Parts: sequence; structure tokens; C-alpha cells
Amino acid sequence: MATVRFYEKPGCVNNTKQKALLAASGHQVEAHDLLTTPWTPERLRPFFGALPVAQWFNPSAPRLKAGEVDPEALDEAAALAAMLQDPLLIRRPLMEVDGECRVGFDPAAVDAWIGLRAGAERSPAELESCPKPAQPCSPR
Repeated sequence: MATVRFYEKPGCVNNTKQKALLAASGHQVEAHDLLTTPWTPERLRPFFGALPVAQWFNPSAPRLKAGEVDPEALDEAAALAAMLQDPLLIRRPLMEVDGECRVGFDPAAVDAWIGLRAGAERSPAELESCPKPAQPCSPR
């Protein structure tokens, strides 16, 4: 089983579900506060791999919902600068296992990467979207 460095927003309901699923699958989860981690562009960029810039962003972030930030209009450097200024913009979770970095929690992709226990099938939307659609996820 793997040791997963798991960067989360403490108190996030879905991050709690994701960590529980990883632990139930036999993985050791080292939780870190995504909002207080001292990110640099060089440290943050590997988590996004080949994903388009727009997919780097947390769609539940208050500034996205308010239309203050348009991920489609940003290049890599501008996106990273915005995220360093406001970590709530970063899609969660960020996970690192043995130097390999990932963003988001698609159960099928996580299963293919490090394995999830049988019967752990959940939709990506169930594990990644904010469960409180009537109100934006608030900063801690």
C-alpha cells in the first residue's frame, strides 16, 4: 500500500470522504493543509500534469463562482500566480505518492494509480464537487 501526501482544505466534507476511502483501502494518509502550505510555482505545477489550465481550478471556489477569475482566460503562469495568491482556487485534493503528483479525486484514476478497495466505486462528481450547492464553500 502507498503513503499518500494529501493536501486538503481542513473541514472539507469531500476531502474527509476521500481520506477515509484511501485509508479503508490500506493506504497511509498524511494530511496537509493546502491553504497554509508555502507553495511555489515550481512545487505546485507538477500536480496538474498535462491537464488543461482550466481543470486546475476548484469550480466551487468563491472567486470562480462570483466570476472574478476566469480559468479559461489564464495561461499557466497567470493561473499559478492566482493560486498562490488565493489557494482556495486550487482544485482539491492534491496528492503525492513516491514523487508522483495528482490533482482531484477520480476514483477510477486513483484505483488505477494506487488501488482502492473493492466496492469503493463512487462517481467523481460525488467525491469532488462541493456537497453544498446552494452556498459556495467558504474559506476556513
